[in-house]
Amino acid sequence: MDRDRTRPNLDRAPLWREMAAAAGLIGSDGAIAETIYGQMTALATATGAVNLGQGAPGTDAPPELIAATTAAMHEGFNQYAPGQGHPVLRETVAAQRARDFGQAVDPADVLITCGATEGLTAAVLALVPRGGRVVTFEPFYDGYPAAVAAAGGELSTVPILPDGTGGFHPDWEEFDRVMTSAPPVSLIIVNTPHNPTGFVFDAADLARIGDAATAADAWILTDEVYEELILARADHVPPAVAVSDPARVVTVSSAGKSWNITGWKLGWVIAERPVREAIQAVKQFLTFTGGGPMQIGLARVLESGSGFTAMNRESLRARAEVLVPACASVPGAAVSTPAAGYFTVVDFAALTELDAFALNDLLAREHGVVGIPVPALCRPGSAAAQTYRSAIRYSFCKSPTDVDEGARRIIALAEALRTDPDLLRRR
Repeated sequence: MDRDRTRPNLDRAPLWREMAAAAGLIGSDGAIAETIYGQMTALATATGAVNLGQGAPGTDAPPELIAATTAAMHEGFNQYAPGQGHPVLRETVAAQRARDFGQAVDPADVLITCGATEGLTAAVLALVPRGGRVVTFEPFYDGYPAAVAAAGGELSTVPILPDGTGGFHPDWEEFDRVMTSAPPVSLIIVNTPHNPTGFVFDAADLARIGDAATAADAWILTDEVYEELILARADHVPPAVAVSDPARVVTVSSAGKSWNITGWKLGWVIAERPVREAIQAVKQFLTFTGGGPMQIGLARVLESGSGFTAMNRESLRARAEVLVPACASVPGAAVSTPAAGYFTVVDFAALTELDAFALNDLLAREHGVVGIPVPALCRPGSAAAQTYRSAIRYSFCKSPTDVDEGARRIIALAEALRTDPDLLRRR
């Protein structure tokens, strides 16, 4: 029997395709592609290149966290956790927000999720009406447009632009224009510290966003997964602390980046009880609950006062001090100085007419290093996509061995370019 001829037509239910298209996963032939992170991992494997693409830590979780979680498994925490999450983890998350960021949180307002992505998606589905408009800053995490598409919403973006000195700034004129244009804005997504630029919104920036949200009667949804990984002098300020009306803020974060446990998928949403309940009503039909013993292990380590996140920051800073100067050695490249997070952005526009996708492929095959093309994190044809047309994101969260080898290969590229300045202009 020819199953292709007898099965129902998948396109009768178009939502999956709309979500994939919004996230840039539909190829020119109409086929579904892997995420850009999976594609670049495959490219690194096929070419033997050093993979500085996906933001997955190359260093281990702390032994005390593994031990605490193992103990929780032996103690029997292996069945469903409560739908809202184990109370002890909700309590320790609330305490961590107050201790580290001055954000007063009632544990009853905390919802434990299967990673930040689930929390963000559940919040978008709960808070964005059909046809509602969502504003976010660009480049962006590709989960945002997929969630907005699932909600039946419309996405508008505001570019975060290079400032010419290794840093970045939002285009505030464009932000004001987008916020006051039709149709009305239902939700603003704020990713701080920002991926991939590492830009950290300060209190004044966040107050400005809060005022615009109030004027539009919009929610603010935050993505703060790099909150503990500030590498420069600026402090992380939660939007819920900086805005004049925190009741309209939904905070999302996770343990994955700070504790090197991205595979555990432990995240949380913080919102006033009616809002949290609405988001939980969606979330419970996505996974219901997850990570029971891991919730207990994380709670115990958070309570213990572990200094791991501070050590992780120092380790990341040390690896950045290897990779960023190597990138800066490439003559003509514009290289960002990361204020937070995992990444540096390298713009090769002065060296090549190739776009970031073709250039990344060339660098993988001929120079042995893979990153993430920044336009893959932008809307096709947007101002941000044009600005970052020849920019590649490189991750220094990989193992010290990978970072060292990646830096060595980039320095070799720099030396080759000094001999042959047109090296990247030929394909």
